[in-house]
Amino acid sequence: MYEYELQNAADKLIREMFAVKRGEVVVITGDTCSNREVADAMAASAYSAGAKPVVIWTATPEGVGKSADPMLPVEVLSNALSAADVWIEINRQWLLYSTPFERAMANNGKLRYMCLVEMNADLMIRTIGKVDCTALRAFMLRVTELTKNAKRMRITTPAGTDVDFDIDPGHYCQCDCGDASVPGMHMLTGQINVVPRFGSINGTIVYDGCITPPFGRVPLQPVRMEVRKSRIEKISGGQEAAEFDAYLRSFDDEGMLKLAHVAYGFNPGAKLTGNIVEDERVWGATEWGIGYVSRLDAPPHGQDAKSHCDGICLASSVWLDERRIMENGVVCDDELNALYAR
Repeated sequence: MYEYELQNAADKLIREMFAVKRGEVVVITGDTCSNREVADAMAASAYSAGAKPVVIWTATPEGVGKSADPMLPVEVLSNALSAADVWIEINRQWLLYSTPFERAMANNGKLRYMCLVEMNADLMIRTIGKVDCTALRAFMLRVTELTKNAKRMRITTPAGTDVDFDIDPGHYCQCDCGDASVPGMHMLTGQINVVPRFGSINGTIVYDGCITPPFGRVPLQPVRMEVRKSRIEKISGGQEAAEFDAYLRSFDDEGMLKLAHVAYGFNPGAKLTGNIVEDERVWGATEWGIGYVSRLDAPPHGQDAKSHCDGICLASSVWLDERRIMENGVVCDDELNALYAR
């Protein structure tokens, strides 16, 4: 199904987003739960562009990030990725923030990396193939500029989120708007990632969208977290909240109780499916990560933790200082609507 449409999306990814050049090495990594049709389409596009595709399959780890290290061929992956020009990750259990990721990003200054966790044909067509990145880019770049220039940010949702924090000008504010042509870490189109000033996050965060890990789906009851000075003090909301609390504490790592980052979702093709890479980009949602933060995102040291997890807050309202740019998931700022009216 969607053979032609999938190949079109893969061509757009390789040729337009990555601007792959003849002779470049394009590494695609997946595990045994990854979609092979997607990997084949990407590899075919890379080969058609004159590049040298390499597809690496591994057994599916039981964890993500650094918690996957014991189950990974760390040296082989590290060496291969450190020699690549482009790395596209479609793993179900992501390598992002793992030791091979850290080594590749530290040792390979030319690497263009994109995290496309659990990518499948339908998702790739909706969120890459059918998105007009040129039209979306101006809007997202302006939101990024407004965010970087603000001192404080506040987010609320109908489910009960009400949290505020300081913007740290020394932390990287990443805008993933479809341009992966320069070295560095890139994500699927439609997300702006912000690492707040460490220790400044206070309030309530309610996950009413996907939580991954440990669930990889939307919880039956929203999971409510009380946060003080960027640390999770209490988790409530039913049986899944208790399971989530136990999961975070099972690492026996204080870093796994610390908030890591927040991100806006702005992909017009994304919908709530339980796939975290798509759910993070649902229009008007915000996503909160917990645990590890790369030193690339928060120089010079980042935030150390044994792993990382993400959860979604739907229909967000956002204030940048006193300027409200979103209300219940809808852009309510005239300037921004003029740039991109969804």
